[in-house]
Amino acid sequence: MSDWPEGSDNRGSRYGRGSAGAQPESARVMRQVRRGSAAPPGQGGYGPGQGGYGPGQAAPGYGGVPRQPSYVDGSGDNGYDDGYDSGYNTGQVYGGGGSGGPGGGRGPRPAPNWRRRIKWTAITVTTVLVVTTVGTYFWADSKLNREVDLSKVIDRPEAGEGTNYLIVGSDSRAGMSSEEKKKLHTGSAAGKRTDSMMLLHVGSNGDTLVSLPRDSNVEIPTFVGSDSGKTYKGTGRQVKLNAAYAEDGPELLVRTVEFNTGLHIDHYVEIGFAGFANIVDAVGGVEIDIPKGGMKDTKSGADFSAGKQTLNGEQALAFVRTRYALAGSDLDRTKNQQKFLNALANQVATPSTILNPFKLYPTMGSGLDSLIVDKDMGLYDLGKMFWAMKSVNGGDGKSMNMPISGSTGGNLVWDKAKVKTLVEELNNDEKVTVE
Repeated sequence: MSDWPEGSDNRGSRYGRGSAGAQPESARVMRQVRRGSAAPPGQGGYGPGQGGYGPGQAAPGYGGVPRQPSYVDGSGDNGYDDGYDSGYNTGQVYGGGGSGGPGGGRGPRPAPNWRRRIKWTAITVTTVLVVTTVGTYFWADSKLNREVDLSKVIDRPEAGEGTNYLIVGSDSRAGMSSEEKKKLHTGSAAGKRTDSMMLLHVGSNGDTLVSLPRDSNVEIPTFVGSDSGKTYKGTGRQVKLNAAYAEDGPELLVRTVEFNTGLHIDHYVEIGFAGFANIVDAVGGVEIDIPKGGMKDTKSGADFSAGKQTLNGEQALAFVRTRYALAGSDLDRTKNQQKFLNALANQVATPSTILNPFKLYPTMGSGLDSLIVDKDMGLYDLGKMFWAMKSVNGGDGKSMNMPISGSTGGNLVWDKAKVKTLVEELNNDEKVTVE
């Protein structure tokens, strides 16, 4: 006979049956599954009619994710917070409650760090400029033809203040085709001679450019052959200045200029016909104001009307070589050469050339390839010479011819007194007063 009350046998799965005791077991304290507060209607809550665990109803979960239970014992005192929620029940799985909107998500993108961006941009630009500058320097330096050895020049005067450059325009036709010689009216003479010579003094009291007429009467002193190494004793013979170059090249020309002036030459720079024309073409031509009456010389190829006009390389070479259009005067020709070189320097120094790599690099390439310099000449020295040539007709600069007192046998004789004063002023780096 059962001790259970009658009529109470419909307990479903009949819990409690099979106990060994005569009395039913006392109630056990079971772990209870506690759930948070019910969700609002329509949000997957846990009440009847709300998708909860009602009789015969499946649990769809809360917001598509099953609501996670918290486990406590029957007394509710197990050290855990009642109603603990991991966040899964709200759909905020990662960093729940974020400001990205309902259900979490990414927050607003942080503001860009402009200071950092500006810093790295500046570093990048600086690096590119440094690499470009260094690369350009070595590229340009490799193009210089350092062929003149001034250590072969003997009995040299002491160096004064400032820097002295001997700038030579030669009639070298090296590398020119027959068509180019005809086009530039250079002729086909063998060898090379000096077509123009200038002495440039760069100092703190203004830069001075002095033209040395190629017909100047000078004495050839004792010298050592640049190739043979043999000593040639001076005999006091008087020749035109350009004969020194024709006899033994740049080294004897420097020796002759130093001997007849008393000035120490620090650097030597030479450019030939083709190189000169190429530089002018590379900068897009040079503007020159042709004097009244125009200029025509069949030997140089000059044929210009009066007024301002832009000369290309071929025309520029004809202009600086013109002699017979000026009554055959070498002094007038040197003035034209100074005038043109100043205009060329100003043209090259414009922002449109310096800041334009498509113009700057061809100009540098044309110029450096055609220059012959001394072994100690560096790019800094070359740049210093260039800027001095640009300034000789402005500010404290001065351009002039070597003072002439007369002529002998067709050669121009220097005014010894004025030349002595000029040399003293240049050696002491004083403002030139000689006219």
